[in-house]
Amino acid sequence: MSRHPEVLWAQRSDKVYLTVALPDAKDVSVKCEPQGLFSFSASGVQDESYSFSLELYGSIGPEGCKTKSGLRNILCSVQKGEKGWWKRLLKSEEKPAPYLKVDWNKWCDEDEESTSDLVSDDDSRFVDQDEGSSDDDGMLYLPDLEKARG
Repeated sequence: MSRHPEVLWAQRSDKVYLTVALPDAKDVSVKCEPQGLFSFSASGVQDESYSFSLELYGSIGPEGCKTKSGLRNILCSVQKGEKGWWKRLLKSEEKPAPYLKVDWNKWCDEDEESTSDLVSDDDSRFVDQDEGSSDDDGMLYLPDLEKARG
């Protein structure tokens, strides 16, 4: 039986970003079909099978779908068939599956979109980012005072 990995999503006017949280994934397979069907499958650490299919809100351009695998996740960039903001990710108006969540780290509102943001084709900077923060975030480096004295 196949399991569902956690999937985070965000959008821009021309793309949808799907981040699949699956550490050390093997045999990653992604299919994008023009009518808006996105399918994913992979094997996990202990050869567990993971897969899901999403019927996206709008059409997509299969030639503009890119996938990059990292150590902790797989980032999928899906080209929209027509430029514009979708009301939701899925065609269905029902509540989405519990494994599907908004990626607030990449989210931006329609009026906040800028060309310097995710719009570039360089999506590699988003692969394998830590979700949490380290204990040192925001801390200044202070020298060891004992060593400084002499």
